[in-house]
Amino acid sequence: MSSAQTDPGPAPPLLVFRDVVKEYRNEGERVRALDGVSLDVPAGRFLAVVGRSGCGKSTLLHLAGALDFPSSGAVLLENQSTRTLSETGLTKLRREKVGFVFQSFQLLHTLTVVENVEVPLLLAGEINARPRAMERLALVGLADLAQRRPHQLSGGQMQRVAIARALVHGPRLLLADEPTGNLDTATGNSILALLRAICSERGVTILMATHSAEAAAIADAIVRMRDGRILQGTQ
Repeated sequence: MSSAQTDPGPAPPLLVFRDVVKEYRNEGERVRALDGVSLDVPAGRFLAVVGRSGCGKSTLLHLAGALDFPSSGAVLLENQSTRTLSETGLTKLRREKVGFVFQSFQLLHTLTVVENVEVPLLLAGEINARPRAMERLALVGLADLAQRRPHQLSGGQMQRVAIARALVHGPRLLLADEPTGNLDTATGNSILALLRAICSERGVTILMATHSAEAAAIADAIVRMRDGRILQGTQ
């Protein structure tokens, strides 16, 4: 006698924005950076958020990583609202579930390459951080430069170190804010190819903000923004 298997259906999205509004005060004026944004980010997918400077891309990423919080609406990571977490819960979320890659690399220039990659693990209290840091450097092709300092690296190499650091704690979500903005075209393309491989081969969900249509083309889907809103029909 055979037993039928129940179809579990599609997996829930890893990251969800629901009617998100984000307002700031700027010299007494109220600025609406996000204006009613709703977005589902499926697990294991690469989404590019495209738009001009000031359209809300970076604000979207900051809210996704719980670096900031909505004025209204909800941001849910693995079905948990970031606004309801305690400070301890937020710290745990950022250290365990989310990795960040920025345009300006944000490496500590007094530390070696491998020490930079170790930082998230050491902050989380991990004692034996070096082997995992070296594994991540090998993943981005820089294990042989582990003892150099950031000023001894090219821009592309520094961004690879930043990606290794963002991945060292095994996050499910990687947030990349203009990761090729400070790089020449060829170097930027190599960074995009690395991000594509990280998503495809390791199953890491990537949300990347970019103003470049060429950079966005590497993603699984493109979300276009203007004036704090997601344009209809983007995919």
